[in-house]
Amino acid sequence: MSIRIRNASVVATMDSNSSEILDCDIIIEDGNIKSVGRDLPAAEEDLDAGGCVVTPGLVNTHHHLFQNLTRSVPASQNAPLFDWLRVNYRIWRHLGPEDMLVSARLGLAELALSGCTLSSDHLYLYPNGIRLEDTIEAAGDIGIRFHATRGSMSIGESAGGLPPDFLVEKEGGILDDCIRVVDEFHDPGHGAMVRVGIAPCSPFSVSMGLMRDSAALAREKNVMLHTHLAENDEDIEYGLANFGCRPGQFCEDLGWTGSDVWHAHCVKLDKSEIALFAGSKTGVAHCPSSNCRLGSGIAPLCDMLGSGVPVGLGVDGSASNDSGNLIAEARQAMLLQRVRNGAGSLSAREALEIATIGGAKVLGRTDVGSIEPGKCADIAIWDVSGLEFAGNWDQVASLVFCGTGRVRDLLVGGRRIVSGGRLVSCDERKLVEDQLRRVRRLCDILPS
Repeated sequence: MSIRIRNASVVATMDSNSSEILDCDIIIEDGNIKSVGRDLPAAEEDLDAGGCVVTPGLVNTHHHLFQNLTRSVPASQNAPLFDWLRVNYRIWRHLGPEDMLVSARLGLAELALSGCTLSSDHLYLYPNGIRLEDTIEAAGDIGIRFHATRGSMSIGESAGGLPPDFLVEKEGGILDDCIRVVDEFHDPGHGAMVRVGIAPCSPFSVSMGLMRDSAALAREKNVMLHTHLAENDEDIEYGLANFGCRPGQFCEDLGWTGSDVWHAHCVKLDKSEIALFAGSKTGVAHCPSSNCRLGSGIAPLCDMLGSGVPVGLGVDGSASNDSGNLIAEARQAMLLQRVRNGAGSLSAREALEIATIGGAKVLGRTDVGSIEPGKCADIAIWDVSGLEFAGNWDQVASLVFCGTGRVRDLLVGGRRIVSGGRLVSCDERKLVEDQLRRVRRLCDILPS
């Protein structure tokens, strides 16, 4: 099957030259990009992109899809990270497999409507029979690429950790299940729809032994590693009190640096830790809205980028962001760096780069993230002819400055996932109805 996307006002390719091509066509064959340029020949299917900006699909490098069932919980609305977690742990213990599937479907649908074609997810709790494949099934239902991570918590309150004992697992069982899901679901090939990583939740919820063993297992299986790191001052204080070191030393000692590792947040990295990550090509998932919502701080994004740290964007969980809009996250990242460093510190195009090719690099993907021949046809088409964009002088920049709405069309491997601003694979109303039923059940169990 061949497709021609024709007559785009501008294609922002995100290639190595940051090329932007006016009045551009794209030819897609068998799910991959064949050619990019002007006046390309017709294909079996034509998709008119007149009046539109075309970008690579956005890449989300950090999420907790189960949290879509606990948005704006009153008791945690004004809490910092550790207190926020304590409130939500008592709700999350009641989740089951069907809750996970429904919540993940809705979260991934929301991401797709914001232009996202590839999302990671960090699932670190497994009560009541939940399994990683509950989220993998949801990604298949929506149709976007998925980098699932088998998270874990093993140190409960009674052993000095933050999570309650009823939500932690035995470390032997964790490692066995990591092996199972990697062997069953991980696809390392070009155009993979599912990849799997290993992801102990955080230094305050697992043992140092599990961190070490997870790193060794990931390298044996040739998969990536992920965790939370340096999220706020409490996080730093916990590490100093319990491990006698800052996050950088903790990572270096346990084998948690390298191009096969990415850490979420990293709000409190110091200059030496930024240099360590840059030198080792350790990636960071920058989650600006969540960091604001929890009062964690403004991450040193410009310092990381300037030093060469690989950085992508993450929406984080919908209990700490309360939204899963990735183009809005690009805007938030740009604005926060301007608050921290001045108006010229991060441009709209740099924010889009982080949201596309930046995220692809963090997740170890060489087959997505830019629009160029040989890459997968993961493409977002943005209609900039509407009221919210009217009067803009720069259509590419306007995606970040003016609009945080829905993508018009979204293609994953050349397959239409969003068409005319609507999901192709799912009924949005039914997604919402299913979600509300499950939220009402949780509210009946634990009224807020």
